[in-house]
Amino acid sequence: MFRLAVIFAFLLPVLGASGAESGSGPRHAIAMHGEPLYPSGFTHFAYANPDAPKGGTITYGAIGSFDSLNSFIVRGTSALGLREHVFESLLARGFDEPFTLYGLLAETVEVPADRSWVAFTLNPDARFSDGAPVTVDDVIFSLETLRDKGRPNYKTYYSKVERIEPFGKHGVRFHFTPDGDREIPLILGLMPIIPKHIYGERDFGAANFDTPLGSGPYVVDRAVPGKRIVYRRNPGYWGRDLPVNAGHYNIDVITYEYFRDTNASFEAFKTGIYHARPEDDPVRWTTGYEFPALRDGRVRKVTFETGLPSGMYGLVFNTRRPVFANQHVREALIHLFNFDWINRNLYFGSYVRTKSFFDNSELGSSGRPADERERKLLAPYPGAVSLPVMENGWRAPKGDPGGQDRANRAYAVSLLATAGYEIRNGVMTHVATGRPLRFEILVATPSEERLALTYTRMASRLGIAIAVRNVDPSQYQERRSNYDFDMIFNSWFSSLSPGNEQSFYWGSAAADVPGTRNYMGVKEPTIDAMIEAMLAAKTREDFTAAVRAMDRVLMSGAYMIPLFHQPEQWLALWDKVKVPETTSLYGYRSSTWWIEEK
Repeated sequence: MFRLAVIFAFLLPVLGASGAESGSGPRHAIAMHGEPLYPSGFTHFAYANPDAPKGGTITYGAIGSFDSLNSFIVRGTSALGLREHVFESLLARGFDEPFTLYGLLAETVEVPADRSWVAFTLNPDARFSDGAPVTVDDVIFSLETLRDKGRPNYKTYYSKVERIEPFGKHGVRFHFTPDGDREIPLILGLMPIIPKHIYGERDFGAANFDTPLGSGPYVVDRAVPGKRIVYRRNPGYWGRDLPVNAGHYNIDVITYEYFRDTNASFEAFKTGIYHARPEDDPVRWTTGYEFPALRDGRVRKVTFETGLPSGMYGLVFNTRRPVFANQHVREALIHLFNFDWINRNLYFGSYVRTKSFFDNSELGSSGRPADERERKLLAPYPGAVSLPVMENGWRAPKGDPGGQDRANRAYAVSLLATAGYEIRNGVMTHVATGRPLRFEILVATPSEERLALTYTRMASRLGIAIAVRNVDPSQYQERRSNYDFDMIFNSWFSSLSPGNEQSFYWGSAAADVPGTRNYMGVKEPTIDAMIEAMLAAKTREDFTAAVRAMDRVLMSGAYMIPLFHQPEQWLALWDKVKVPETTSLYGYRSSTWWIEEK
């Protein structure tokens, strides 16, 4: 097992600092809270091997298809890897601390104590892959284009810029509107920078196969629509000697090969068509890797510890649909999900039940009573958090490993009765309207379909009719983006520094905008207020309180059936793929791998 790089005795005081980095002139880095872990003049991140050899090729597997090379818009399904390999931002993230950014296209960053503006000074050596210099005009063009024509989250973030002020030859200062927040300087630091002389001449809103051009370490070598995209390392990459890039981008050619479904993908991995496979199926992880290449050592299974919150994998209720408008109905359906039986019989007991959006971290509310800071934040919103969740976080219903689960079924019946339902002739029926309780679960993979069908059988014992519909990836993406579903499975990644993206996930303003991740359609003023408090927090303690309070509101609202998570990262690798001995706080980083051919 690969273990974490972080020396916690050193990191924890950094996290608890009050933000002394602000207002001290241009610096090499900026932290959301406290001081950067790495000082000016550092040589490389601890989780990267600066002596890693260059060269070789690697292929990754992808599921589905793609019909565009434009990853910045909602329209179409873009190929994987464009943002990571082709485009860069002003600053680069360090992955062994919660949220700190270091110089990349910009060599310095400056903010005042109140973070009402942020200034970046570009590295004069920065170049796009066609040799053109990265200029202040490119930075301004990127913000305006992404804000006006890009994905909805870009508009949400970048509309907080009130005024742009170039200075000197390489400097640009962004002044924020009054609704700006303490995270927005870092959000701008992660803004992808696109060349004005290229994209100013293109239809930016088109989902097409125009070759992308950026300043990153790779260029698009070729793309076969829907089947394959190949990236080739740029030998003239301008940033290869920067500390943030030491030990990164070691592989010459990176290919993403697309497969119809997970079964086809796994068979391809077994024969060496691609070389690295993150695994999320415990059955396959436990029993499916008994194939010749693993037995003779050409393939190995590796586990990685992380310091990340669990995130949330859930079966999501679309509360825009009348069938899920009543919270008692949603709570009843949560109680019908018998995790204990499912985990034992479907997954070899490999999963852990998820009880918070931030399980496994200080940010989670599960098992913790709300502290004074949280209660003060929530005081203006009585009833937004249920009493049990306020006192100890959300507790998952205790299931029955034997499968009977009578107590939870009885409780579900009482909840449905409160919502106006009763069982008539074996069918759960709304008393006032005579309509049966029925809905559809939209799925896109065999593993989702299997779990959905299992849950369907559990719910059918109460006369609830659930249809499971499996659609192709492109149709699934289209329906999900437009909220054209009753229920779907979805995963929300959680970091140690949640911020503006939370508005994109469950802010009220995102509920009716296509392409956001507010799939449940939640419009809850308390959540909006907790997000604002999170973004305004100046200390780690205030920040943690705001995140936990938001977590409690989300868990109290019964917007999804919380499912489960892996206790660690599972990864299968062909032997030629080598990884550093030290793992980041966020787990493995494929950009630090290298190839050793025998």
